[in-house]
Amino acid sequence: MIERPSEIVFLAGFIVGTAVRSVYAGRIGRRTVETHGRAILDRALTLISGLCLMVVPPLYLFTPWLDFADYRGPTWAVWFGGPVFVLAIWLLRRAHADLGQYWSPGTVLWEDHVLVATGAYSRIRHPMYAAHWLWAVAQALLLHNWIAGPCLFVTFIPLYILRVRREEAALARQFGEEYRVYARATGRLLPRVRGRSPGEG
Repeated sequence: MIERPSEIVFLAGFIVGTAVRSVYAGRIGRRTVETHGRAILDRALTLISGLCLMVVPPLYLFTPWLDFADYRGPTWAVWFGGPVFVLAIWLLRRAHADLGQYWSPGTVLWEDHVLVATGAYSRIRHPMYAAHWLWAVAQALLLHNWIAGPCLFVTFIPLYILRVRREEAALARQFGEEYRVYARATGRLLPRVRGRSPGEG
């Protein structure tokens, strides 16, 4: 049950972050040409990670079922976890807005797909994954429970490993040299310290 300030901060971020994702999820069309990475393993990992993102935290916050795994967290966790969660939500919204109509829950190429290399995507190739990593860190810092806290972080690791290279390979096949130039100029999750702009050869 909600008792600590860190849990109140998490709940506020959870509500805002979920609203952001819901708004953009409602805009998905049905113009799919090719879908990658939706094999059984991908679906299973997505489901497990989704449960740790959307189900386990409310279960912990609103029921006593996971109280047996509580621990006494440090007081500084809320001061660090709160800003991390804010950054995660900001980056999640920015990535959705920059990707626009080309966002999808899986690896989908639309019939009019273009390579998005502006906004957050001008510096990093996977700002949405970066946002989820930040969300996972914030969840671990703000929910002082051995199950609800690290659940997302632990389950997101195999999903990220499975998807990121597969997605980059699909984009390389679709956009060829344009994507390879872009990839050399950007970081996967963090901006390159010194990188050429996507327009440079």
